[in-house]
Amino acid sequence: MEKIEELEIDWRKRWSHKEIEAKEAIQKIIPGNRVFISTGCSEPQTLTKELIAQSERLIDTEIIHFLTIGPEKYFPKDTREDLFRHNALYIGESLREEINEGKADYTPIFAYEIPELFTSGRKYVDVALIQISPPDKYGFCSFGINVDISKPIAQSSYLTIAEINPKMPRTWGSSFIHMKEIDYFIYSNTALLQYHFTQPDDVAESIGRNVATLVEHKSTIHIGFGDLPVVVLKYLENKKDLGMHTHHITDHIIPLIEDGILTCRKKKFHPEKIVTSFCLGTKKLYEFVDNNPYIEFYPSDYVSNPVKIGMNNALISINSARQVDLTGQVNASAEGYSFYSGFGETVDFIRGAAISKGGKPIIILPSTTQDEKKSRIVSHLDEGSGVLLSRGDVHYVVTEWGIANLHGKSIRERVLELICIAHPKFREELLEEAKKLNYIYSDQILPYDEEGNICIYPQAYETYFKSKGGDKVTIRPLKTTDEPLLKELYYSLDERDRYLRFFELRKEFTHSKTQHEVNIDYQKVFSIGAFVGEIGNEEMIGTASYHYNPDINMAEFDFLVKKEWRGEGVGSFLYHHLIIIAKEKGIKGFYGNIHIQNRKTVKIIKRGGKTNITPPEVGEKELFYEVLFQD
Repeated sequence: MEKIEELEIDWRKRWSHKEIEAKEAIQKIIPGNRVFISTGCSEPQTLTKELIAQSERLIDTEIIHFLTIGPEKYFPKDTREDLFRHNALYIGESLREEINEGKADYTPIFAYEIPELFTSGRKYVDVALIQISPPDKYGFCSFGINVDISKPIAQSSYLTIAEINPKMPRTWGSSFIHMKEIDYFIYSNTALLQYHFTQPDDVAESIGRNVATLVEHKSTIHIGFGDLPVVVLKYLENKKDLGMHTHHITDHIIPLIEDGILTCRKKKFHPEKIVTSFCLGTKKLYEFVDNNPYIEFYPSDYVSNPVKIGMNNALISINSARQVDLTGQVNASAEGYSFYSGFGETVDFIRGAAISKGGKPIIILPSTTQDEKKSRIVSHLDEGSGVLLSRGDVHYVVTEWGIANLHGKSIRERVLELICIAHPKFREELLEEAKKLNYIYSDQILPYDEEGNICIYPQAYETYFKSKGGDKVTIRPLKTTDEPLLKELYYSLDERDRYLRFFELRKEFTHSKTQHEVNIDYQKVFSIGAFVGEIGNEEMIGTASYHYNPDINMAEFDFLVKKEWRGEGVGSFLYHHLIIIAKEKGIKGFYGNIHIQNRKTVKIIKRGGKTNITPPEVGEKELFYEVLFQD
């Protein structure tokens, strides 16, 4: 077997007529040229360092970037502003300040549209500076960890100069370019740039856990850019046969692959393959993708094309944002009039997920700014902020406080959904602003405790069980946004059931009455519901509640199960789960009245502990019961 050194000498000899030094390579650029620099961790560092060194002569040279993370400073202090004119297609930290000071340009554009912008000739590149692997024996080099827009631009530019680096992995997919397409190259053995994500805080961890509940087995995952979306991946350890179609990959996917979670076996589009465009990670990831046929790299116009994305089954797109207003408009790219990031692939994947059968477009964000002084759920976006995603784009919004489902919801419904996942200290303010804007009922309330504090939804009491028929039934506390589901349950009851439940033939279940049954303090009043169906398509099939009487340390109990679900164990589970909750709160038992015709309820009640039943007096139709809980 030939040694690596011999192979290196062989290809460099073969293509020696194209090899030059970095200084000579940059001298090929003249003032007024438009120059593209390869993206992210594949930035050709030797070439960019020399580019900056020669900046004094490159007046009015436009530099095109997509995502620049390298250490080189393009704007040293006390230098002329016209040495370069940078044009960012996505705003990273290295150029954010200069763009907002007017020293550099920003071009808003969807990721999947970028390649065509250049290959069509509408925007022309004079010189492309790229970093690629050494060629194989057939003369093909690999773009390695970054194909995205680098390949199509390199193949359409007037002059392509490559930094050939043996540390660049060879990757599969549409990642190759032939040496014949390279005009000049320099040889470099520089370590590739690495990207390190910040350690998640408690808020990020809570968001990750919440998002994971939306991910079903066999789903296909897209993880958006930033520190927050990648946190979700660590909470997918109990999922099965996940796939991945995503703009970029990170180190976080490696354990999911090694543990047999990310298999791609159930993907319908590129089955058994991860499809991506570039890497954003460390040497560990680069070694993992090297010559790995399981991971395929394609240009952005393929990976981020919404139609292609929609060909995946159950595409879950997870993207971060900076603000969401109460109607569902999303700002993810600006802070007021200051630009912060850009479109990237967010819109492409959000819309692709909506096309995907069973797909879920998800926006995630902390409920407040880092100092907790401002809510990120707002009545209106900050003045000057751009609307990256419209009210119709987003299906789910997730914070550390829960999940808001917006798809197909009215303005009133989505306002309440979003208020309920805002930070509790801002909910009352948001409620009042929503009333002023006539978004919600003027008498709408939120749950408060005796001290006047907003009540926190007790997520710890969420659980589920399998019905006798094998259906998954979720049991959880009721909350403000359950009002429509509770009303639907009540209106579905026939006259007999209404009489047995309310001891009268109640015909109307108006907002003014029903809202008090879902806005509860989880102390004196605790209500739980039984639900079937996914979040956003739930049906309430039963409910149970207690009202605490402190004088006797007992609680009045009642419950209801939809007729079609009786005999499936729903009523028994609701009853016993509420007993668990009551016992945790120190309540010694339940009591209440039952219509004498309601024999099934009597049977269920007797299973709760020591039961005393007082028969009805002559002419009465209700019996009284007391249940003392057993230890």
